[in-house]
Amino acid sequence: MALFWCTEALPLAVTALFPVLLFPLMNIMDSTTVCREYLKDTNMLFIGGLLMAIAIENWHLHKRVALRVLLITGVRPALLLMGFMIVTAFLSMWISNTATTAMMVPIAQAVLEQLHKSEMEFSTVSQASENINKAFELQEKSTKSDSSKETEEKGDHILTVEEDRERNENLREEKHKKFCKGMSLCICYSASIGGIATLTGTTPNLVLQGQVDELFPNNGNIINFASWFSFAFPTMILLLVLAWIWLQILYLGFNFQKNFGCAANASAKAKAKQAYDIIKEESKKLGSMKFAEIAVLILFILLVLLWFTRDPGFIPGWATVLFNKNDTSYVTDATVAIFISILLFIIPSGISNYDRDKHQTGKMTEGIKNQLKPKIRAPPALLDWKVVHQKMPWNIVLLLGGGFALAKGSEESGLSSWLGNKLTPLQHIPHPAIALLLCLLIATFTECTSNVATTTLFLPILASMAEAICLNPLYVMLPCTLSASLAFMLPVATPPNAIVFSYGQLKVIDMAKAGFVLNILGVLTITLAINTWASSLFQLQTFPSWANKTGTCP
Repeated sequence: MALFWCTEALPLAVTALFPVLLFPLMNIMDSTTVCREYLKDTNMLFIGGLLMAIAIENWHLHKRVALRVLLITGVRPALLLMGFMIVTAFLSMWISNTATTAMMVPIAQAVLEQLHKSEMEFSTVSQASENINKAFELQEKSTKSDSSKETEEKGDHILTVEEDRERNENLREEKHKKFCKGMSLCICYSASIGGIATLTGTTPNLVLQGQVDELFPNNGNIINFASWFSFAFPTMILLLVLAWIWLQILYLGFNFQKNFGCAANASAKAKAKQAYDIIKEESKKLGSMKFAEIAVLILFILLVLLWFTRDPGFIPGWATVLFNKNDTSYVTDATVAIFISILLFIIPSGISNYDRDKHQTGKMTEGIKNQLKPKIRAPPALLDWKVVHQKMPWNIVLLLGGGFALAKGSEESGLSSWLGNKLTPLQHIPHPAIALLLCLLIATFTECTSNVATTTLFLPILASMAEAICLNPLYVMLPCTLSASLAFMLPVATPPNAIVFSYGQLKVIDMAKAGFVLNILGVLTITLAINTWASSLFQLQTFPSWANKTGTCP
């Protein structure tokens, strides 16, 4: 399965079905137990989160948020870069990284095109006025010199003007091309970085939750929406700031005054105004918020609030208070996600919808008039199943299930324990070094394979290794899950990279050069996170009782 996932010899979802056939044949697990792994709690959370994302996308709520934020941040080079990164990262926390990138790239292209157009117009005008001034200067000089000298100076002047114009145009084109590259990369990188912040932001996070619940059933629901957000959101912010600084250095040159527009000339101000007008125009086209948008926004806020307050940890959550159950997994994040998703299919997208036709009723009988009375037709719901069917990536649901089945099979057959025991020599290495090495390994591996496949393959092995050397399993599982999202170097590494690469402004070397440094920064940031705030949040310095299944660790 690892080989087929890496090479994509078969579709990923088809490979994920192998355990259903092979585990019973190989006498590892019976068919009923294997099939039960394919639609677990985590899969339902994934489906619920995606249904909300589809509703947001369907009513263009994400576009409205994007344009509003860009109007706030402004259009000076560094601030424009920051604005696009903030919007993309925020949206990819809630909707798929691919959908976020697909929406943001056309907006960025329109803004960049307008910036370039206005710059060219301004430079043409300024060049013409400069030529006129030089011509007057030349005329004044020529009255004081002989005719042969005048001809010679005129010829030299024409050559100089032409050379200056060409050089300036080349410099402008080169500068614009670099800015386009930086903008494209900032969008795809922010989409990948933003996804790590929430449990539903990207699939590897859900794989981790599912694997922890599968391998350590008595963990007390340690990985939930609130605990993950507390750990991953600061990590995301730090990594986003580092990515912004690195892309500035690489494509803008880190000149504070120039990049932030503190010493802007008339040309820069004209460009900024034109680009700002484009964003404003796009925002105006959306008009005022419709009832459907407001309803989806309220449901989205309610979903996030219910996720955060279900089991916050420091106080009793609503799940414990309402249901009087000591078991924190009695009501999970999946329950909340499905509840809100069902509301999307119930709540109408408008107040009412009158279907009125104008008819000439003068010559009609009373019976026909009654038949043609205006009828009240119920408006459609916020979400339609046809839309869901078109946009829902059902293959990922099967891929998740196949991963859980593979993990269960590895545990039942003893493969995970055997591999974990083979890695016991790592206990002589300091724990931070183990985390750093494993993060580098996963970050390299995920450049060539699906991040879901990477986490699915590695997490059970890492859990067994941690158990064998009496190390808290989350100490290696958490950073490796985040590292699976650090696919920055190749266009094929992740769909957001492929989308921005398809626009033709980037070469592979551009992405590899920017992505290599960002991968290193990402690994260092994750290592810092796991050894500081995550350590106190998840008590990573101790070996928990729920992980001590064999009883060999103190």
